[in-house]
Amino acid sequence: MKSNDDILSLLPPNHLARKTHSLHDFTLRKDLIAFPTFQKTVEEIALLHYRWRQSEVCEGLLVYGQHGSGKSTAIKHYLEQFKRKRVGGISKIPVLFALTPETPSVVSLSDVLLTSLGDPLATRGTAATKLNRIVHFFKECGVEMLVLDEFHHFYDTHRILEGRRVSDWLKNLMNLTGICIVLVGLPRSIAALNANPQLRRRFSAPLHHAEFTFNDASAQREFRALLSALEQRMPVRCVPPLTDPQMARRMYYATHGLIDYVVKIIDDAVAMSGVKAGESIGVEALANAFKRKVWAECPDWINPFLAEKLRLLTQDKEPFGDWDEPHQYLLSTRTRTTAPKRGFSEAGGMRNAQS
Repeated sequence: MKSNDDILSLLPPNHLARKTHSLHDFTLRKDLIAFPTFQKTVEEIALLHYRWRQSEVCEGLLVYGQHGSGKSTAIKHYLEQFKRKRVGGISKIPVLFALTPETPSVVSLSDVLLTSLGDPLATRGTAATKLNRIVHFFKECGVEMLVLDEFHHFYDTHRILEGRRVSDWLKNLMNLTGICIVLVGLPRSIAALNANPQLRRRFSAPLHHAEFTFNDASAQREFRALLSALEQRMPVRCVPPLTDPQMARRMYYATHGLIDYVVKIIDDAVAMSGVKAGESIGVEALANAFKRKVWAECPDWINPFLAEKLRLLTQDKEPFGDWDEPHQYLLSTRTRTTAPKRGFSEAGGMRNAQS
């Protein structure tokens, strides 16, 4: 592995000079920012976990939202509170995390869970023996909750029969282990649950980890509060401020309210501007950051930081053209949403990373 000095030696001299005097290493990714949607998701998972510890109620929760909305970051924050430990030579894993295989099957999902548990023989044995090992290790490792991310892969597969078989297997796992399960994925995860009525019954009230909106005065205040919290952490001034109503509107249209894109644009605008701490950046820096981090081919007349008329970039081949609209999946009437509350708190934690 190359050291930092080795890497720097590969950079051109003009880059090194700029790095010496600028904020090229700046990032908001390590900062902790709490916002209502994040807090609601963490609270719902904690409540599910608490109820299991109190009465071993075997329940499930589906958390769904767009890529970049911060749902996976909320999960990561929760996992950090329950890190695995070695006790008497045995790994204790209160909350087990695993990624759904891109093409889920009973075998591939079993392999993923066994690997996450640390089983060196994860890929060996029949489906039945693997299930028995999973049940055994769950008990031995003290697993209380399983978090399964990228659950929408259950819907993405074109093998309908296999998809139902896998969802039946997951329901059976809940019955055999008696633990609570949190599923995390894109909105089309709802359709994956709809395909299996018995599994859907265990996850009857999906939680929408919603992106920020700009539809009314309350939503606009919420988004501007987020920008204010981020701007306070910036080592440079933004002129006009990000919290300016028109600037906030431009940032919303540039990001569709997804916190990951907000952070990407701010990080790049500061790091690539070439300015020093205490100096200022303007609209041009944000416009360039948008092109570098969101849409490289964007013409200036559409760029949200330069355009006279703003619109959501949801057309074909635009950044949000593949927006996964939740309402098309026949949401349960009990579906909840983490719609922004009044006010804004920086307490708690949220790493502004990725969804």
